[in-house]
Amino acid sequence: MKRKSKVLPFRGHEEATAESFRNDPEFAAEYLNAVLEDGDQEEMLLALRHMAQAFGGVSSLAGEAELNATSLYRTLSPRGNPELKSLTALLKAMGMRLAVRPVRERGARRSRIAATR
Repeated sequence: MKRKSKVLPFRGHEEATAESFRNDPEFAAEYLNAVLEDGDQEEMLLALRHMAQAFGGVSSLAGEAELNATSLYRTLSPRGNPELKSLTALLKAMGMRLAVRPVRERGARRSRIAATR
């Protein structure tokens, strides 16, 4: 008698989040932007590790980004310090890019200053 494997009626949070990152690039980008707003490097590296897992794993992305897998693992470690070149290559392999946006508060402040002149 052949035993059927049961399909669980649920999936884990990490699996669901990884699928969301893969299926919704806007969500993935907003996730990284939210982490960047805090300015905590360790959190950003953790977020990039989660994203790397969602997009096929560090080894796979290293190949796509033309980076050394061992170096990328080290770069994304809690003590890592990614170079801009590595970060942009990694993001590109995930279908994203690094961008700079003005801080809303600063723009509002400039408007008030210009209005008083």
